[in-house]
Amino acid sequence: MRVVVQKVSEAKVNVKDEVVSSMGNGLLILLGIEDADTEEDIDWLVKKIVQLRIFNDENGVMNKSVQDAGGDIIVVSQFTLHASTKKGNRPSYIRAAKPDFAVPLYEKFIARTEAVLNRKVGTGVFGAMMEVSLVNDGPVTIIIDSKMKDF
Repeated sequence: MRVVVQKVSEAKVNVKDEVVSSMGNGLLILLGIEDADTEEDIDWLVKKIVQLRIFNDENGVMNKSVQDAGGDIIVVSQFTLHASTKKGNRPSYIRAAKPDFAVPLYEKFIARTEAVLNRKVGTGVFGAMMEVSLVNDGPVTIIIDSKMKDF
C-alpha cells in the first residue's frame, strides 16, 4: 500500500462537475493498493498518517499531527501510484490491485481512519474520473509505502 500525503490549506474533489468532498486545513491522501496489501498495511499506514507531525505548533515548528491540529482528511484512490515505468514510455499498472480486491481495502482504510480520528473523512469516488484540486501548504508532500516499513 502506497500513499502520497499532502498537507493542504484547502482541497476538493469533483466528479462530473459536482463537489464530492472539500475541506480546509488537513491532509489529502492519495492511496494506491496492490494485491499484496493486507489489513496490517492499513493499520500501520493509518497510525503513521494520523500521528505524522507535519503541522506547525505555536512556535512555527512542525510538531503537531493532523489530530493535534484539528485538521480534516480526504482519501482518494489512485491506482497510478503503482505504475511501473521500467520499460518504454507507457506506464504499466500490473501491480495495482483490481477493483474487486481494492475497493474493500479502500473502504476499510477509510473506516479505520475515521475510527482513529473519531470523525468522518472525505473521499473521492473509487474508479471515477476525478478532478482533485489542492493548495499544498508548505509545501509538504510525503510518500509512504507500507512495504518499506524498515527504511
